[in-house]
Amino acid sequence: MFYKRYAMKLDKRDRAALFRQRLAEAMRASATSQSALARAVGVNRSTVSQMLAGEDARLPNAQLAAECAAALGVSADWLLGLTDRPERAADLLAAAMLMTEAPRALIDEQIFAWHREAAGYKIRHVPATLPDMLKTRAVLRWEYEPHLGITVDQAIGATEDRLAWMRSAGSDYEIAMPLHEIGAFARAEGYYAGLPAEVRRAQLDWLLTLYDQLYPRLRLFLYDARKVFSAPITVFGPLLAVLYLGRNYLAFRDTDRVRALTQHFDWLVREAEVATRDVPEVLRGLREEVR
Repeated sequence: MFYKRYAMKLDKRDRAALFRQRLAEAMRASATSQSALARAVGVNRSTVSQMLAGEDARLPNAQLAAECAAALGVSADWLLGLTDRPERAADLLAAAMLMTEAPRALIDEQIFAWHREAAGYKIRHVPATLPDMLKTRAVLRWEYEPHLGITVDQAIGATEDRLAWMRSAGSDYEIAMPLHEIGAFARAEGYYAGLPAEVRRAQLDWLLTLYDQLYPRLRLFLYDARKVFSAPITVFGPLLAVLYLGRNYLAFRDTDRVRALTQHFDWLVREAEVATRDVPEVLRGLREEVR
């Protein structure tokens, strides 16, 4: 719709002049001569010369315009004056969306780089389990030592460094997670089966300590997964939103998707069974259940 409104502002002569201007601009930017462009699109040099110097209101046919755009690395819509963005659609998509590897390990420089980039902005997070930065050493060791082996101490140190960074970064953290996740942890069910009781009690005590120290900069919300659902996501302020797929992160930087995932997170907060101010009471109750 925007393209249509934009194009309607130009009459045929203006559009032809804009095409000539942008064709010359793209040729200069790519250091492409008239002869080179002619060879690339399969026309005579005189045809390219006419496109650049013509005084009438005619535009080249769509196929020739598209071939010129492809040869010069710009979008045909931009060349024809239908948009102010010279990037091709594939390039715009690549810039707006990134898929990167998500190692099953504590040392994840990519996710930490995103946190640093968003310093000062609110960070919204739906974790796959308890957030690593909020786990005790004992829980991290139980969870990661089987596959990290001797590097687990280094990984735990890196995680503690990141918690220290979080305390000083000036960002607010909102974390939404299913109520059953924290309950399963306390009762050593499902994913947490076999986790010793003393480790679980210490973890719940640590969460209470962190909440007391960091609230309201750190806020937890517990939702009922039978009513609402979320895949693991992190929204880094207005900058980007990251979806955790298991082996990969899918990161979006375009405004519409970041806004949509922000609204999704805010929906989880509105539908939360346990509001942030009531989380400590829930944690203390679960601690009493640990056997």
